[in-house]
Amino acid sequence: MTLLITLIIAAITYGTPLLFGTLGEILTEKSGNLNLGVPGIKLGIANLVVVVGLFFLPAGEVLMISVARILLMGYLFGNGMSILYSLAGGLLSFLVMFLLKHIKGFSITGVSIAGGVTHNVAQICVAALVVQNRKLFCYLPALLVAGVITGMLIGILSDRILSAVKREGRKSSSR
Repeated sequence: MTLLITLIIAAITYGTPLLFGTLGEILTEKSGNLNLGVPGIKLGIANLVVVVGLFFLPAGEVLMISVARILLMGYLFGNGMSILYSLAGGLLSFLVMFLLKHIKGFSITGVSIAGGVTHNVAQICVAALVVQNRKLFCYLPALLVAGVITGMLIGILSDRILSAVKREGRKSSSR
C-alpha cells in the first residue's frame, strides 16, 4: 500500500508540470484563432498557464513550461522570427512577473498586467531591432493598452482558478 501511495504522489508531482505545459499548448493554439481586430494583438490565453503556474509551481518549472510552449508552437505553426519575438516577450514577462510576485502589494491581477505589458514592450523592441526602424514604437501605445486589458483579464481568470484550486484542496484535505 505504501508503494502505491508513493507512486501516486510521484505521478502527481511529475505530471503537474506536464499538464500545465499541455494546457499551455492547447491555449496557445486556440488563442491564435481569436483576433481582437488589431494586427498583432491577441488575447494571450496561454499566459494563463504561466500566471497560474507562478503561484502554484516552482518558478523553474514554470519557466521551462513557458519556453517549451513557445518553442513548440513556433516550430509547429510559426517560423524563426515568431520564435524570436515570442521568446523575447515570454522571457521578459516571466522575469517581471516572477519579481513582482515577491513584492508585497502586487495582486495576481497586477502581476499579470505587468506581464502583458512587458511582453508587448519586449516584442516591439525586438521588431524595431530586426527591421531597424524606430517608427514601430508608434504602435507601442496600442500595444500597452492591449497589454493592460488582456493582462487584467488573464489576471482575473488566474485568481479565480487559484481560488478554486485552493478551495478544492481544502475540501479534499478535510475528508
